[in-house]
Amino acid sequence: MRILLGISAYYHDSAASLLVDGRIVAAAQEERFSRRKNDERFPEHAVRFCLKQGDVSLADLDAVVFYDKPVIKFSRMLESFLAIAPAGLPAWLRVLPTWLSEKLNLRQTIRDELDGLPSDCPILFTEHHVAHAASAFYPSPFDRASILTVDGVGEWATTTISRGADDRIKMLRELHFPHSLGLLYSAFTAYCGFRVNSGEYKLMGLAPYGKPRFAGAIIENIIDLKPDGSFRLNMDYFGFLKGSKMTNHRFEQLLGGSPRDPESPFEQRHMDVAASVQEVVSEAMLRLAKQAREVTGENRLCLAGGVALNCVANGKLHRAGLFDEIWIQPAAGDAGGALGAALEAWHQFKNAEPIGEGEPAWSSVGGDSMRGSLLGPEFSESEIRRALEAHGAVFEQLDETAILERAAALLADGAMLGWFQGRMEFGPRSLGGRSILGDARLASMQSAINQKVKFRESFRPFAPAVLEERAGEYFDLTAESPYMLLVADVAKSQRLARPADELAGFARLRHARSTLPAVTHVDGSARVQTVGRERHPFFWRLLRQFEQRTGCGVLLNTSFNVRGEPVVCTPDDAYRCFVNTAIDWLAIGPFLLSRERQPVEKPQPTFDPIPD
Repeated sequence: MRILLGISAYYHDSAASLLVDGRIVAAAQEERFSRRKNDERFPEHAVRFCLKQGDVSLADLDAVVFYDKPVIKFSRMLESFLAIAPAGLPAWLRVLPTWLSEKLNLRQTIRDELDGLPSDCPILFTEHHVAHAASAFYPSPFDRASILTVDGVGEWATTTISRGADDRIKMLRELHFPHSLGLLYSAFTAYCGFRVNSGEYKLMGLAPYGKPRFAGAIIENIIDLKPDGSFRLNMDYFGFLKGSKMTNHRFEQLLGGSPRDPESPFEQRHMDVAASVQEVVSEAMLRLAKQAREVTGENRLCLAGGVALNCVANGKLHRAGLFDEIWIQPAAGDAGGALGAALEAWHQFKNAEPIGEGEPAWSSVGGDSMRGSLLGPEFSESEIRRALEAHGAVFEQLDETAILERAAALLADGAMLGWFQGRMEFGPRSLGGRSILGDARLASMQSAINQKVKFRESFRPFAPAVLEERAGEYFDLTAESPYMLLVADVAKSQRLARPADELAGFARLRHARSTLPAVTHVDGSARVQTVGRERHPFFWRLLRQFEQRTGCGVLLNTSFNVRGEPVVCTPDDAYRCFVNTAIDWLAIGPFLLSRERQPVEKPQPTFDPIPD
């Protein structure tokens, strides 16, 4: 038996994962425990959770695997600085102390953090994009596939094409820093007033309000996009090599003005800029996929890397029909690198030495081995009760059937429901473990949750969770989308006539576009989660109850958190989010709570984030 701990840390969204003979036992992001959004620090809580979930200790580990090769990354940063010196000196001096203190000798840093790790336990390193490719291919339902990874930057690579076959991954093509679709999209994210590495979703949500009138200028001036998907960025328009700003004055001139100040009103120009870069990135991904098909000859595709979370581009790629099937790693960003690193190491071990006949089979649920991405902590009835009682909460306890029936009835009556059930999701999407739910048929639900629960921009769209067997009745979708990573048009049978005088910008929010207005974006699309009985059984049962009561097999599903905070992890997190927002009811394990009956006092954190 081999037990491997995978780690991603120090750059963005650190995480840990645990494999036992290739079986994914646990995976979680550090931010969920620390409550620090996109926490990049060493994932001490996530490691502790993974070990506890696997009922193992540091002494039981056969290897610790890091998702990056820091020495190569350091050499890239040094080479990049020397190429533009002395212009990048301030940026170099800003990052150098951290590298010298903990990142450059990362093997020792990891040993210091994992106090108690045996001295003979090896610490291994995979390349960044190899970890991404492994996270995409090995858990997928395919025995062979083309693999496309696209992100900001790893060591040098920003984009790779590889082939997975016979339990091995072979890298075939690479594009290198600074030429990066991830950095391109982040530059536009910053220009539109959002935070890099967390605001890209907002830019994607803003895009449908605009028209891509700058797309031609972007391709002519900023990115040289070749027919085979390869590209080069014109660095005359960017500032990230020389300082902390992503863009410069030339970039601003091309797009007709200064960047938007965060929290300031949006102009139509900002919406058009968002629409333009979204079209360019979608086209680039389509060309890269075509090249991957040609280079590998495979008819299935696996996707990972931060850009693979761009579900608009994913939807267009799916509709293009280049591949028979597409599978996207639900934790496609850096967090998923912790899983990919461990998977790559396990397959290296597996291919290098014989494995006994008693080797456990991978857990395959719904075709892949991600277990519905429900890989985080789960809390017992007694742990939930203890957390609620610590706050003096008022609750009633119900059996499984009763809580499903009551929750469905509340949703049918228009309530906003916090839903905390089973294991927490791994990755950025809430998939029915840590969710806020509402009736997708109510036009008022979208603005109510944005303004009274999320405390965020009113234009942000919400996703529909739909019974897998009913998905085709509501959306133009011919494939599963279990991890909420594909955008599809709402089906014609559900659409409503658009007003003759189509309004511009946010004024378009005034008009319902379908029978599911709370989850239909202004362009008539939706970011769909198909809920299957195997992957998400309890959530599927709730949807079935709601359908039996209303005739509608769709619910609004959004992450259980408020703006600026990570998704809730513990019962304590859930209760505090519940009482400090306008969420009407909370279904947490077997307990049901009404916000109106809760104590007035603001609750304070009291709960250990790791289950007993």
